Amino acid sequence: MIRLYRAPYSTNVERVALALAHKGLEAESVVIDYSDRSAVIEVSGQGLVPVIVDDGEVVVDSTEILRHLDRRYPDPPLFPSDPARRAELDVFLEWFNEVWKAAPNAIADSIEEGAAPDSEAIEVEAQRMAAHLDLFERLLAGGEYLLGAAPSAADFAAFPFLKYARGRDPDDDELFHRILELNQPLGDDHPRLAAWIERIDALPRV
Repeated sequence: MIRLYRAPYSTNVERVALALAHKGLEAESVVIDYSDRSAVIEVSGQGLVPVIVDDGEVVVDSTEILRHLDRRYPDPPLFPSDPARRAELDVFLEWFNEVWKAAPNAIADSIEEGAAPDSEAIEVEAQRMAAHLDLFERLLAGGEYLLGAAPSAADFAAFPFLKYARGRDPDDDELFHRILELNQPLGDDHPRLAAWIERIDALPRV
């Protein structure tokens, strides 16, 4: 059985939890506390989650775990078999991880630096986050999922972050998640995105 190292409310862990359930795979969970990362460091040499151990193979980083799962357990797929569609999904994942996430990360860094936050810089990044909601709304104009007729790695990679546009669990007080909630104003002009959040949230997780 796959072993999954996870932490409560982790967005990147939720990516993997959705993907595992999508493929009908079970996993033994090892829950770590952010104050003690020794268990995940011991198995992977680094302290971030998620990490999986699959038949002795250790895989770190949520995106790489999605790729690993699709190689080893191809049905149902997370990535399309058609090379052009696969390239589109690869581009989306790189954009989401490197460009989209840059804005909330920049806001968090500004707040955590200890000095007075740069309010003008934060506002620029906040506007960027709000504008991206329009982009996702347009992506969903073609169907129920971000890049096709069925859920894919694109949906599972984006949902754990975009879901905060709908609100936040009161017990989840992580700064990054508060930033996601505050700066993604999901209004009446994003009906497709709101429906997509509900649709993905209804899917199972391990």
